[in-house]
Amino acid sequence: MIWKPNVTVAAIVEQADRFLLVEEQIVPEGLTVFNQPAGHLEPGESLIQAVIRETQEETGYAFVPEWLVGIYHWHSTDSDTTYLRFAFSGHVAGFDPDYAQESLIVSADWHAMPVIEKLIKRHRSPLVMQCIQDFIAGKRFPLEILTHYN
Repeated sequence: MIWKPNVTVAAIVEQADRFLLVEEQIVPEGLTVFNQPAGHLEPGESLIQAVIRETQEETGYAFVPEWLVGIYHWHSTDSDTTYLRFAFSGHVAGFDPDYAQESLIVSADWHAMPVIEKLIKRHRSPLVMQCIQDFIAGKRFPLEILTHYN
């Protein structure tokens, strides 16, 4: 058996002391949870291309990555799945009012820390809060640390 972790990306976007989060449905459980704009790396895609695409698809915002906040290794005992998450910080450079919201996304909105903390039991994973805390702590690594070969 070949074991492979799920490689994911996430956008940590802060604006006016609020963070961009998506509320999304988890299938088949039917739960709604909160997460950063995030998703899986697709074949042939760079990590930076993936985080730009996922943010656009889930929120309609054009995300401009500026820093790598961290690389996170987490094993979900609920799904027996291991994730390797690359979290990026940056800013949004615009919004596409005509974007087609993904079917599992309930909403995308800006939330202050007190609200995010109150929602902690509804976070998709412990990585949601960890990434925000690392961002607040000033963790930033240059994007040049990443290399993508075509």
